[in-house]
Amino acid sequence: MELNPKETILVTGATGLVGSQILKALDTEKNNIIGLARNVPDHSSQTGQWVSCDLLDVVSLDSALHGVDKVYHCAGFVSFDPRLKQSVYKINVEGTANLVNACIKNGVRKLLHVSSVAAIGEAGKQKTVIHEKLEWNDRGVSDYGKSKYLAEIEVWRGLCEGLTSVIVNPSIIIGSGDWDSGSTAMFKSVYDGFPWYTEGVHGFVDVLDVAQASIALMESDIAGERFIINGANISYKELFDQIADGFEKPRPGKKVTPFLAEVVWRVTYLKSKISGKPSILNKNTARTALAVCEYDSEKLKRALPDFSYTAISDTIKRTCKELKKKYEV
Repeated sequence: MELNPKETILVTGATGLVGSQILKALDTEKNNIIGLARNVPDHSSQTGQWVSCDLLDVVSLDSALHGVDKVYHCAGFVSFDPRLKQSVYKINVEGTANLVNACIKNGVRKLLHVSSVAAIGEAGKQKTVIHEKLEWNDRGVSDYGKSKYLAEIEVWRGLCEGLTSVIVNPSIIIGSGDWDSGSTAMFKSVYDGFPWYTEGVHGFVDVLDVAQASIALMESDIAGERFIINGANISYKELFDQIADGFEKPRPGKKVTPFLAEVVWRVTYLKSKISGKPSILNKNTARTALAVCEYDSEKLKRALPDFSYTAISDTIKRTCKELKKKYEV
C-alpha cells in the first residue's frame, strides 16, 4: 500500500490557452494527469494520459471522471460574434452544468473553475473599479459575459450540493495561443497592421500567472470563493504599441473616438459577414475598448501572499517571440 498515493487530476480544455499551461505546470511525478479535449493533439503520447470527450456528451464525461480527485475546468468558448451566440451558451453554460453533475456523481474532491472578469457585474461601466463583490448587472454585457456568469451559477449550485469548488476570474489573458481566436487574436491584428487604437483601459494578465495562481488555489484549503486574477490595468494604446514593438511593426496611429467606433465596428462587421472570416471588432468589443475598467486583485494577494505577477511588458515580449516562432513570421 502506498503511503502517499498519487492524486488523479483532470484538466478540461487541455489544448486551450489556460488548460495547456496548467497541464504543463502540474507535477507528473506526484500526480496522475489527464488532459481532456474534444480533439486530442498529435503529441498526446508525450504528455501523459489524454481523453477525447465533449462536455455536451454526458455519458462520456461521466466515464472520464471515474476515479478523478481534482478537476481544473478550463474548457470554454470565447466569442463575441453574435452569429455564435448559441454555441457560446451551449458550451459555457450547459457544458459546465454537465461537468458539475459528473463531478458530484463521481465524488470529485475539488473543482477549480476558470471563469472571466466578464462574469462580474458592471464590468462595462465607465471608470469602474471591478472587484469580486460587485452585484451582477447584465446591462450592456456581452453574451459571452452572460454565459460565464451563468456557468458560475452552475458551480455555486454544485457547491450547495457538496462539491468543493473555487472560481478564478482572469482579466484578458495574454499568451501564445491560437492567434486566429480568443485574446491572442489581438496580436495577429497588430501584426497584420490593424491601424486603430483607443485610450480605453482594461486588465491584462500573463497566462503563466493564471496557471500558477489556479494551482496554488487548488492546493489550498480555500473554497467557496472567487478571485480576480489581474496583472495590470493598462490602456489598449499601450498594449498595442508594445505588441507592435515586439513584432517590429508600425504602431497603430488612428485614434478611435466614440462616434468613430460605432462606424468602424459596423464596417468591420459587414466585411466579416461578406468574407465569412471572424473579426475581433464588433458592437461589444468596440464599446468595451472605449471603457475605462480597472480590476482589483487584492483579494488574491491576500489569499496567496507569496504569489507575484509577471510584468506585462515582459509577457508581451515573450508572447511576440513565441508567436513569431510558432507561425514562422
